[in-house]
Amino acid sequence: MVRNPLIDLLQAVATQGSISGGARALGLSYRHVWGHLKRWENELGKELVVWEKGQAAQLSEFGAKLMWAERQAQSRLAPHIEGLRAELERSFAVAFDDSAHVVTLYASHDEALSSLREHALRLQPGQLHLDIRFAGSVDAIRALNEGRCVMAGFHTLQDTSANSLSQRTYQALLQPGRHKIIGFAARTQGLMVVPGNPLGLRSLADLARTQAGFVNRALGSGTRLVLDELLAKAGVAAAKINGYARTEPSHAAVAHAVAAGQAQAALGIAVAAQSAGLDFVPLAQERYHLVCLKSALAQPGTLALLDVLRSSAWHAELCQVAGYAPQQSGQVLSMRQVLPWWNFARAKPRRLDKAPTQHPRQRQFKKA
Repeated sequence: MVRNPLIDLLQAVATQGSISGGARALGLSYRHVWGHLKRWENELGKELVVWEKGQAAQLSEFGAKLMWAERQAQSRLAPHIEGLRAELERSFAVAFDDSAHVVTLYASHDEALSSLREHALRLQPGQLHLDIRFAGSVDAIRALNEGRCVMAGFHTLQDTSANSLSQRTYQALLQPGRHKIIGFAARTQGLMVVPGNPLGLRSLADLARTQAGFVNRALGSGTRLVLDELLAKAGVAAAKINGYARTEPSHAAVAHAVAAGQAQAALGIAVAAQSAGLDFVPLAQERYHLVCLKSALAQPGTLALLDVLRSSAWHAELCQVAGYAPQQSGQVLSMRQVLPWWNFARAKPRRLDKAPTQHPRQRQFKKA
């Protein structure tokens, strides 16, 4: 238990009936205990111990109330502390279990990943632990490149193309041959709007036209990037969106802002809208990717995760999450196929029907 040293002093004095007896019980000197009690009395501005000549020392009313407050606090904290102790014991047991694996994953905020973490524990009890840290897509990939995680999660529009904002953002962070893309899911992004959609919002153009209050995601998030890419495709300037500069850190946070009447719309995922009791207007399909270094593909934790992602049980569970569907889940994919931004020119084969050009001297020797 977590205790204050003062409480131990008061307990010892109250039990032994004297400061000298309390000091002996604690293995401390009389001077040490006396000095600490006086220091606490000066700091608290109240008397802690009272005694009369020929009688045992007793706690003052204030000292007794401190002891009571301590017992109350300990009785309330005890179950939580025991729970934390048990959790710590389980965590350290995993560290010493050769059959257990921990995969650290930094990822753009995603409801399906939370479901995957719980599913992995049910499917392989005690064997696969996903240590998920939610961060923006850009920060997640940077964490991977800096060695702070084994895997990262990010998302792009299904029809992302060359010269897109996604290319300009992610191409510098990913390298074919060094990174490997793993399929995870397809999901729908759309407008989360107040129930009944009274403004009739069906597109980003409607958002600009009506000047509906909007709440955005923070810079560095995948959804903020998707919004900017959709605005560019629709020919709508960000300055035309009322509330573009206002940001929240997650899908749940922007959904809460709309549900609380602080905005009329936000870009997000269907499951967040559903959880907040909002209507959802689909706008675009996207792919949610997992990415790791090529060297990580052979690690036991990664192999265990790929098995879970490929399982029919996981596919069935993912389909129950609003707006999600499996898409090449658990498959190691060609980066050039999924993210068509790298176009390596192939060397032209040499024509065999044309003799190589001869040096003039070679022709002279041949004639001779």
